[in-house]
Amino acid sequence: MLIERLGQRGDGVARGPVFVPRTLPGEEVSGEVVGDRLPDPRIVTPSPDRVTAPCAHFKRCGGCAVQHASDAFVADWKTEMVRTALSRAGLAAEIAGIETSPPNTRRRAALSGRKTKKGAQVGFHVRASDEIVSIPDCRVLHPDLIAALPVLEQVTRLAATRAAPVTLHVTQGPTGIDLAIEGARDFDRDAMLALAPFGTAFARITWNGEPALQQTPPAQVMGRARVVPPPGAFLQATPEGAAALVAQVRAALGGAAQVVDLFAGCGTFTFPAAETAAVHAVEGDRTLTDALGAGVRGGTGLKAITAEVRDLFRNPLLPQELSRFDAAIIDPPRAGAEAQVAELAGADLGTIAHVSCNPVTFARDAATLTAAGWRMGPVMVVDQFRWSPHIELVAAFHRT
Repeated sequence: MLIERLGQRGDGVARGPVFVPRTLPGEEVSGEVVGDRLPDPRIVTPSPDRVTAPCAHFKRCGGCAVQHASDAFVADWKTEMVRTALSRAGLAAEIAGIETSPPNTRRRAALSGRKTKKGAQVGFHVRASDEIVSIPDCRVLHPDLIAALPVLEQVTRLAATRAAPVTLHVTQGPTGIDLAIEGARDFDRDAMLALAPFGTAFARITWNGEPALQQTPPAQVMGRARVVPPPGAFLQATPEGAAALVAQVRAALGGAAQVVDLFAGCGTFTFPAAETAAVHAVEGDRTLTDALGAGVRGGTGLKAITAEVRDLFRNPLLPQELSRFDAAIIDPPRAGAEAQVAELAGADLGTIAHVSCNPVTFARDAATLTAAGWRMGPVMVVDQFRWSPHIELVAAFHRT
């Protein structure tokens, strides 16, 4: 069986289609096909792009998809996925390059924890399975998160029932690890007393959305401010990836004096932009704007920052509202920002810095802008989720 291409999830695709994990284009493989999958392939003729996976857990762990491929191959594959998405939307784009985060730099993850007869197990799921694989030698997570795995197992033994696993949202930061536990049993007095000894291992522990313990505020540095995100809040996956995106956004803004930051979150782009421009941050989640506002009060050397709680999917800013700004930053969720981009297309702005975590919805929204007379600049691809199929990108749009 010949692997013809790599699919969007990182599986090799043979004629049929048959999906074959841990394979590369051009490889001859054999094995038993189950439905539309060949789950345990034997490599007959390996690709010259094949390398030895750096992680001992790779064969079973579902956290990574392409550790068997060379870095150059993965970079080309991700770049080509961006180019293909844009081409299907009728856009020819210049790819400025790709910024790939180093191994062991991922500062946030959603781990699974399961209570067992002998204790507990914490890690990622096995591919396409409810089974959990332990990851003590993970090549993705920050060393602080790996070092915390034994304590997370003890917390899991306390929080989980035998019937269901818990989700452990862990975020590494300058003041320690922020832990948010979901799917845990009720937090009663016995649980509170049992959890207390683990308080020193984490900056903050949140239990089913409720505060449990806090040793110190789990602050993150954003520009010239320190921000304490709500438990489990979105944060760029690696400091290196965040820095690459911020640098591209700041370059796109140029000399803009008034900037609107759409889907601002806790202020990843708000605070760096506010070093040179007044920024109006718009976000639909009040807990995020509250965190941003607290960061403003502790920030230094910043221009004016204002914040607005607004659902940009149902109630996007209109052209007359947008036109009082010189530039816009937009960083929507994976679904994109179809309604808001439609309004941006007709606004009297000079620049739009568009960040995205989904090439397909980015291409759709980029096509809307270019059809309205905007010119798309070079696209920078940012690979924060090393060895996974996930892609982020950023591009500037200017009025023609």
